[in-house]
Amino acid sequence: MQIEGIFSNTINLLGKSVDLRAKNQNLIASNIANADTPNYIPKNLAFDDQLQSALKNSSNGQRSHTAPHERHIPVRGAGSSLHSVTGKIVETPAKTPGKDGNAVELENEMGKMSENQIMFNASVQLLTKKFEGLRSAIREGK
Repeated sequence: MQIEGIFSNTINLLGKSVDLRAKNQNLIASNIANADTPNYIPKNLAFDDQLQSALKNSSNGQRSHTAPHERHIPVRGAGSSLHSVTGKIVETPAKTPGKDGNAVELENEMGKMSENQIMFNASVQLLTKKFEGLRSAIREGK
């Protein structure tokens, strides 16, 4: 159970984003590694819609879909629905696969990898700032 008031939905959201972006980075790296594998179709982790939905549900006070029992009372503000977001692996084939059936476009994958890395770094930096604020509050601004 989370301590309400210390870790906000923002920290939970950023933590989940870091986890999902790390998984997505592994998928993209796998796509690049299989650029010469016949009949390989690249994969991507789609999670933005799930994160938005989970965040919307927790801010509306709605119960998470993963409640232990339907008659249990949900913990307000815990954002437990964020913890249930795992993303969905989606195949993202190129518009024109190669002669061997490989659908990896290296330029496209490198662009996805760069974008994912930038978003990962931004999430880590925001998390760092949040924890620095907590540390400052604990030390009473000293």
